[in-house]
Amino acid sequence: MTLTIPLKDCPSGGCGAKIGPGGLARLLAGLPAAGRVDPNVLAGFGGAEDAAVYQVSPDDAIVSTVDFFPPMVADPRRFGRIAAANAMSDVYAMGGRVVIALNLVCFPERWDKAILREILAGGAEKIVEADATLAGGHSINDSGLKYGLAVTGRVHPDRVWRNRGARVGDCLVLTKPLGVGLTLAAAAAEAATSDDVDAAIASMERLNRDAAAAAGFTVHAATDVTGFGLVGHALEMAGDAVTLTIEYDALPCLPRAEYFAEEFYFTAAGQRNRVHAGDRVSVALLSAAAQEVVFDPQTSGGLLLAVPAGEAEALVRAIRQTDPAAAIVGVVDARRPVAVEVV
Repeated sequence: MTLTIPLKDCPSGGCGAKIGPGGLARLLAGLPAAGRVDPNVLAGFGGAEDAAVYQVSPDDAIVSTVDFFPPMVADPRRFGRIAAANAMSDVYAMGGRVVIALNLVCFPERWDKAILREILAGGAEKIVEADATLAGGHSINDSGLKYGLAVTGRVHPDRVWRNRGARVGDCLVLTKPLGVGLTLAAAAAEAATSDDVDAAIASMERLNRDAAAAAGFTVHAATDVTGFGLVGHALEMAGDAVTLTIEYDALPCLPRAEYFAEEFYFTAAGQRNRVHAGDRVSVALLSAAAQEVVFDPQTSGGLLLAVPAGEAEALVRAIRQTDPAAAIVGVVDARRPVAVEVV
């Protein structure tokens, strides 16, 4: 018997299930600075960083992150792989390597526990692939399914990649294709082919480890592209200091992502991303479908890297050995009225 996740009982899935960036910002705005000020916290509550970093010695720091979400694919083992790859991605986005992972599980008591076993097996496969150790976890009975990991990594304190720090003249490199949310929305409406879905799943399952390791180059800023879409994460990278100019035709995309946008297979998360971006982003030169692609929420998306122009082509060649979609997609410019412009 083939085990499948009953997606009809899961109204939203993947990183598209995140609280929208605007609502999240309002929730976080009133919180205190979470405890005492510790000089060993290299990356913490502020700065829109992808993970926390704590320095433990002159040559070593701990990277700590957590991520989990409801399923977006029916195959439980593949869902486990995707969720684990997505959770570990934040460590890679900080320039670190994964060392320990803990399972986080919410599972409906009425469901066949064999489904959960397959999910955990898929997650364990990716943890092994990451040369990390599965060291335990926590599980609860719940009304819906959610799975992910709490992840600990290590990084040299002088080699932490941060969300901010892109410099004028840098090139922007994206390591995975866009269009996951649109493709899965089409699949939910039975409008996508098995090839469409397989391409999306293969991208989501792929670790960002090799892309991060290939970046033995100068990286001025880095993030991974997930639920806030390319534009949302580019906004975080631009901050108040620079403008990121992205060339739409250079963006790697899943084969029929733009077609699905033309057919209106939008996601609620994509519309939240658009509203949050507001007038800080210019996409006026794009078609309506192309605009949906750049706001589309990604699950286990690629890394967005700001690197010196003289190193960008060599970096892309190195990353393409494992991530063939990697491409130079734009440049970092002096600050203009908008933080991100897609042309």
